[in-house]
Amino acid sequence: MRVLLTGGGTAGHINPALAIADLIRRNAPGTEIAFVGVRGGREEDLVPREGYPLYFVESVGFARPLFSLKNLRALRLAIQSPHQAKTQRILDQFRPDIVIGTGGYACWPIMKAASERGIPTAVHESNAKPGLTVKRLRKYVDRIWYNFESTGKEFGNSEKAIRVGNPLRENFESIDRRRAREKYGIHSDQIVVLSFGGSLGADALNEAALELMKDCVTMHPEVLSWHATGKRNYDAVRQNFEDLELYRSPNCCLFDYFYDMPFRMAAADLVICRAGAMTLSELAALGKAAILVPSPNVANDHQTANAKALAERNAAVLIPERELQNGQLTAAVTDLLTTPRRIYELKRNIQKYADHDVGKRIWREITDLLSRKRKTK
Repeated sequence: MRVLLTGGGTAGHINPALAIADLIRRNAPGTEIAFVGVRGGREEDLVPREGYPLYFVESVGFARPLFSLKNLRALRLAIQSPHQAKTQRILDQFRPDIVIGTGGYACWPIMKAASERGIPTAVHESNAKPGLTVKRLRKYVDRIWYNFESTGKEFGNSEKAIRVGNPLRENFESIDRRRAREKYGIHSDQIVVLSFGGSLGADALNEAALELMKDCVTMHPEVLSWHATGKRNYDAVRQNFEDLELYRSPNCCLFDYFYDMPFRMAAADLVICRAGAMTLSELAALGKAAILVPSPNVANDHQTANAKALAERNAAVLIPERELQNGQLTAAVTDLLTTPRRIYELKRNIQKYADHDVGKRIWREITDLLSRKRKTK
């Protein structure tokens, strides 16, 4: 079997594709798997690290508002890229039995081209509100896999739309707190606060994280703080980190990106992060108390909807980005750290959203699509 996976730009699109790749290898060890992405996306770093070959196509995302002169190139590529020689060459050389996309503008060219050739195709949507690429692909692909129950309505309850949940890397299902802490040499009673703003970073969250570290040094010196800035922001944030002399504290640790996220998250007592659907699925799988700071810069403001759904059920704390400054984050963290019962309730409630059968559903869908292909030959 030969499987082509595509999706990219951010880790939120790449990690579910990597999870599906891992799933396929566990169920069909001899499968040949390759990825398709774009130059400059996070896939350029993350995919080769996992040992998978990576092809590139031409595609760029649409800026908001959609009716902008900035989008002329994006529109041109959306029309031309599925038929470009490099896109067609990938299909000719790899000869996939199935092509699976996980959203993001990177997956449009190869998914559209594969569907036109009659190659079985499926695209996965992790968020409640489908992204622009998934919306455009809906009439071409054989299957639309989604996570939230409400998403089915977005596709008119089409028969091709199937709820499978969000695929996670295997470590999110198997690592526990004790094992993760042993990896980093952390005592079982030390408090660990993990914070990150997504694979590309977030300026407001980076500023708030440094403010929190500074406050913790004086108010909560027992707290171990891990913060990931995002690759493109690391140098600037590192300079601020040094200006604040936070490097003097062994409990303040700055990273550009967490390549070992399952272990870091498993070791943490409290997580401060965005509210993308994949991150929320990871928090649920590990049962982590979280402060969610939704990105205001995403389509349909879907992260705020995600965060509100959890906050209303006492499964997470919600802080809008505009309220991050002036000690608001420190106040929220202090409130949680001094109220262990509250931490326990958040952990217990978010675990209710964990779904441990996603892999079985996706594998069943893949085998079903392939069997249909064989019957039509």
